[in-house]
Amino acid sequence: MTESQIFKRKPNFRFKFYSILALIFILSINIYDRITHTPKNPISWDTFGYYLYLPATFIYHDLGLKDKAVIDNIIDKYHSTSTFYQASHVQNGNWIMKYSMGMAILYSPGFIVGHILAQFMDYPTDGFSKPYQWALIANSILFFFIGLLVLRKILNRFFTDQITATLLILIFFGTNYFSYSTFSAEMPHNYLFTMYALILWQTILWHENHKRKHIWALAFFIGLATLARPTEIISILIPLLWNITNKETLIKKINLIKSFKSQMWQFMVILLLIGSLQVIYWKIYSGHFIYYSYQNPGEGFEFLWPYTLKTLFSFRKGWLIYTPMMIFALWGFIHLYKENRNKFFSIFIFFIVNLYIVSSWSCWWYAQSMGQRALIQSYAVLAIPFGYFLTSLSKKSAIMKIVMSLIILFFVILNQFQVWQFSKGILSLDRMTMPYYFNTFGKMVHNKAYDSLLLVDRSNLNEKVPDNQSFEHEVLKIFDFEKDSSNTDPHYSKLYAHQGSYSLVMDSSIQFSPAFKIKYKDINCEEYAWFRISVWVYPVYPLNETSTSLIVSFQHKGDNYKYRGIDLNKPEIAEQLILNQWNKINMDYLTPEVRSKNDNLIVYVWNRGKKSIYFDDMTIEMYTPAETN
Repeated sequence: MTESQIFKRKPNFRFKFYSILALIFILSINIYDRITHTPKNPISWDTFGYYLYLPATFIYHDLGLKDKAVIDNIIDKYHSTSTFYQASHVQNGNWIMKYSMGMAILYSPGFIVGHILAQFMDYPTDGFSKPYQWALIANSILFFFIGLLVLRKILNRFFTDQITATLLILIFFGTNYFSYSTFSAEMPHNYLFTMYALILWQTILWHENHKRKHIWALAFFIGLATLARPTEIISILIPLLWNITNKETLIKKINLIKSFKSQMWQFMVILLLIGSLQVIYWKIYSGHFIYYSYQNPGEGFEFLWPYTLKTLFSFRKGWLIYTPMMIFALWGFIHLYKENRNKFFSIFIFFIVNLYIVSSWSCWWYAQSMGQRALIQSYAVLAIPFGYFLTSLSKKSAIMKIVMSLIILFFVILNQFQVWQFSKGILSLDRMTMPYYFNTFGKMVHNKAYDSLLLVDRSNLNEKVPDNQSFEHEVLKIFDFEKDSSNTDPHYSKLYAHQGSYSLVMDSSIQFSPAFKIKYKDINCEEYAWFRISVWVYPVYPLNETSTSLIVSFQHKGDNYKYRGIDLNKPEIAEQLILNQWNKINMDYLTPEVRSKNDNLIVYVWNRGKKSIYFDDMTIEMYTPAETN
């Protein structure tokens, strides 16, 4: 069937009935689950950061968040987040949002409705009270419905209405889109799914009639998606490569673009205007046109060493492990290539580039989530190869259709069951392993006996080497600060010594002690290691007159992450230290999710005081999990 036949085919209403019924059913389930599983506060954690632009601008008139007390009060009142990681403090006194403002624009209809309701219902008009929360939930349902409605229109251009209805059902119930459109719908992925459906729809319409309104809409939706998540700029590949299959069609596409040069300039202007909103914000409040708001050096893109295999197949968060339904979408690329090559390259290249970018992020498992959440928005595009797979399957023998239908049904049931397991804590959101997965497969009760099979829990802030586990122990380094005949450093003092003859005296003339540094690749561990850092301290002045810390950190290209320290002048520490006597200080440290094997563990004493304080026998010990038979 030719492309013109596909796009000009007008199915009658009887055939459209199936996808309409599927849409109504899906929306009903979504609304029911949202009502029966309403979160205590949907404006929390990451969503709090995306949303904060709106109340900061329109209620508090303080987009720079100079009055941090307002934010602290909101967090205390609504328990929005445990730490204010959603913004970073800059030297001019402002706080810069970690996330770009696109999601705030998408939230804005709900914010406006919530603000009106709060006034009429006598709730606090603070941007976070119940009416704002309810309105944001309704806003998320609306965008969810728009996304599926548009996707239905797209799919009916390519497939029969029965195939379209099946696709809608399978994408919703059979993938982690169900979890994120139902229980985490305020996160970007639900909204970006809709943006991708709109981008795909406007791409089809513009290539049909080349009307200006479609190129404007295309620029607007691509710009808005990019403003929500900058990496979504790759969505431009869809219209750019649409209908290109070879050199001849490439030249044809270039000539098409040239013939609509005015529209292309308008496209670029709209795109740049939308992007400039973020640049203007950065310039006003940070003083820089470009501001990198992800301040944690432990996270970033590793384009030379992407985690693609882990992203796809890891039992921690592998896409095809926890969303096996999408295997059929990938299978469908074969049929898409054979039957509609004009669309194959734009969709396939987009998918490959998107997968590469998603898997290049050092936190490739994307924190706590059901499966690979960063790929959810692309399902609107992958629905097309998925549809070609189903169309091909519909032409197979009865036995093949029965077998494949049973597998598909199993994947739907598995997805729904595992969503339930995640909700009950039977499956972990970010610590899964293969042994734990298979030991809990099909289980309906959380058995704590299996918890030892999970990845180490790095969320415990009160770090201490566990005493209920077996470890291999190794002393990596002891700084005894003994002075030999070649050492002329005046900070090696013979006045006090814990052991031997010398100790290190720190005062205003020395800020940092000798440091222990080792690359992660040189640490003999696989998943993690514990470190116990100890040092003997001899204070000769009250600790409140000194300012000294024992520091341990990982460094990526010289920048610290998972930076921890013990400040000796803090009351809870100082009251335990006895003047003019040797006291032992201990600190345990669990390795973080290390960004690069070339990152360094570094340990040292940092002195910021002027009065003398003595240190000796700084010891770095390592504990690695003992091998079990």
